[in-house]
Amino acid sequence: MPVKVSVIVPVYNPGRYIEDCIASLLGQSLPPDAYEIVFVDDGCTDGTPALLDALAAQDPRVRVIHQENSGWPGKPRNVGIDAARGEYVMFVDADDHLGAAALERMYDYGVANDADVVVGKMAGRGRAVPVELFRTDRPRATVENAPLIDSLTPHKMIRRAFLDRIGLRFPEGRRRLEDHVFVTEAYLRADNVAVLGDYVCYYHVRRDDAANVSLQRFDPVSYFKNLREALDVVERYTEPGDLRDRLFRRWLRVEMVERLRGRRFLNLPEDYRRELFEEIHGVVVERFGPGVAALLQPAQRVVAALAADGRYDDVVAFAQWEAGVGLAVEPQGVEWRGGLLRIVFAAELTHDGEPMTFPAGGERPQWPPRDVAEAVRWLGLDTAERFDRASPDLLLRERGGSAQYFQPVRTDRERRPAGAGDRVRLRLRGTAVVDPATAVSGGPPREGLWDVWVRVGLGGWTEELRLGPAPRHGHAAPHAAVVAGRVVLPYWTDRHAGLALDVGHASERLGLGRVAAGDVTLGGERGERLHVILPLHVPEDAAVLLRLTGAKGSSHEIFGTLAPGGRLDAVLPVGDLTGRTWLATVCLTPDTAGTRFHPLPFALHVDPDGVLVVPAPQPGGVRRTARRVRRVVYRALGRLTAGGGVATRPSHRHRRRR
Repeated sequence: MPVKVSVIVPVYNPGRYIEDCIASLLGQSLPPDAYEIVFVDDGCTDGTPALLDALAAQDPRVRVIHQENSGWPGKPRNVGIDAARGEYVMFVDADDHLGAAALERMYDYGVANDADVVVGKMAGRGRAVPVELFRTDRPRATVENAPLIDSLTPHKMIRRAFLDRIGLRFPEGRRRLEDHVFVTEAYLRADNVAVLGDYVCYYHVRRDDAANVSLQRFDPVSYFKNLREALDVVERYTEPGDLRDRLFRRWLRVEMVERLRGRRFLNLPEDYRRELFEEIHGVVVERFGPGVAALLQPAQRVVAALAADGRYDDVVAFAQWEAGVGLAVEPQGVEWRGGLLRIVFAAELTHDGEPMTFPAGGERPQWPPRDVAEAVRWLGLDTAERFDRASPDLLLRERGGSAQYFQPVRTDRERRPAGAGDRVRLRLRGTAVVDPATAVSGGPPREGLWDVWVRVGLGGWTEELRLGPAPRHGHAAPHAAVVAGRVVLPYWTDRHAGLALDVGHASERLGLGRVAAGDVTLGGERGERLHVILPLHVPEDAAVLLRLTGAKGSSHEIFGTLAPGGRLDAVLPVGDLTGRTWLATVCLTPDTAGTRFHPLPFALHVDPDGVLVVPAPQPGGVRRTARRVRRVVYRALGRLTAGGGVATRPSHRHRRRR
């Protein structure tokens, strides 16, 4: 079979971090003969070369190229491109890893859309990744109709023939931002770029030792010299005007303004801070016209204006004020409605822990502001004017994998008077709906734990926070739901009191142990019809599997029905159960792989006279319970109780008619 994808991995002393990368590459869903893995050893001095050579000797998919250290990933990637045999090449860093179906999905998506470049959804583990770009699939994306420019890391799948046709390779040598130069040109010259947003293809990982090359402190002079080369690419392939300004805005916002803001800036040593500022000031004055900063968010625009004017002291003072900005989120309701989880919350910006207030009106200060106080007032007025367009986002974030998915939110906006009335609070109220059948890009979330996050962009601040803490007065999390073939349990976490969803794993938290005597009834001539009210949200009838386990491991499994209201109905095979006491467990999703049985707090004792409901014994106590039933229950049909268990009632005994 022709090679569809060549995965190119530059390697330099990755240590143990390469293990997850290798495992993810070897475990791809693409057929083994449809892809190859090209590791380029860039002069490693640890044990990695021997590890890779041994791997290549065992697996025909793996090839290893050894070379002297070049100082940066550009040359190893180029060597990999030249050696690649695949129709597409995929760039992966040795401390990152792929989703199991990443290569197959990206390749198929690229072929289906005739794409020169395929951008797969990313998830960050301790690292920031683009969010807006992956809200949806974008089969025909350009720098004009999509925020492609937000994603400039090299972790893309690119058609090899396209790279050869335009002669595109990475800049080489010890330098920064070689990926910006490469990816920007690829975007601008590709006939089509396809963005796959419904599956996490790439996991961008922050190493525990923080040794990722891109996270190291850089020399400002050389860094911004390299940044100018990316700007040169934009100028080479665009005309002056709105598009060029929009693309330049990405570097102004991410690589310059954001480095001068809040604690990120203040935490730098003072001499380094000043050197960084001077280099940024130089690029802004040299390369950016007024249109570049004009459409930044308000707070970003303030910093850009101060940087352009060379006002270092004011940038520091504004960063000190911004360091107090935060986000407060208040859960106001969580409930199931017809199989959908409805989450109501309120969110607003804070400053130094108190709700942030904004001018209710008045004249705008001059632009650019003369001092920080004037800048703060200008910012407040501008933010208040834009408030009618503000909307919060609610995201489900997988705790283990960091993948995140937007949920639909209806927004209400409130302006509340604050202080003497000349200022207001800006409060967003969101009503989100989580559909367990479609919450993850149109499909159900996989089993595991999912945290609920709220994200707010307002005034140039983008803040996100877990939805919590749990309300103090009532508002307990709702019951688990049996929906879309899964058991989905909303709950408040112990550590952060934040809202989370347990999909398919919960056991004790389901609360089935709270089933009381009045929740269990028996019907039919011999008590063969079992009815149990379980504390579950059930939007429609669903099949369940009841398992009855007796002494010596004997068991019976009976299919039943779980109906709205949490009513479990099952017909017991009384003739097969006579003479024993049976522990009861229930599988709520018998049609799902990896079935899980949950214990119920009662047992069934069956004798020739009928069925009796008794408390479930502690582990190992089945036979003791049976003996106790024979000694006590036969003497009296009164109520039987056990600490914490289910109490039976006389009506639960069903005798055979004589």
